[in-house]
Amino acid sequence: MKVKSSAKSSDRPEAARRRKQLNFAIRQSLRELSIQLSLLNHRVGAHLDLKDVDLACLDLVARQGPLSPTALARSAGLHPATMTGILDRLERGGWVARGRDPSDRRAVVVRVLRPRIAELMRLYSGMNTSMDEICAGYGETELKLLADFLHRTANAGRSATDKLAAE
Repeated sequence: MKVKSSAKSSDRPEAARRRKQLNFAIRQSLRELSIQLSLLNHRVGAHLDLKDVDLACLDLVARQGPLSPTALARSAGLHPATMTGILDRLERGGWVARGRDPSDRRAVVVRVLRPRIAELMRLYSGMNTSMDEICAGYGETELKLLADFLHRTANAGRSATDKLAAE
């Protein structure tokens, strides 16, 4: 938000202070959201007998898949050997299947098995309903702004993660 040129110079320090406070409040809210979503995911995983990392990998395959085990390990920030155990558990649980890549019969890809996803979605239904109710209180322009902010924030998190991984 730009300050109009007719604004008093004494208003600028106050505006800067308010902006700094709002930035801090946003960061604090994002941290709280991260904690609450981690707790929710942990509870969902416990109901389904999935470890947190298993649930995270299942989500990655559902959103980005089918994926090779190596690509999944890279996306999850895990060692490929660790991914083997995760995929074994997910496959035994009926969550994913490993199969041949149609474009390269020598390669393996992991895909989600849809029958169990309804069970997973049922456990997230309370949060999804709450999100629908919250979003109903915003207009289209506000929702676009929020979606853009969250998308850009997720990208910033991904970039920070990649930077740490490269060190």
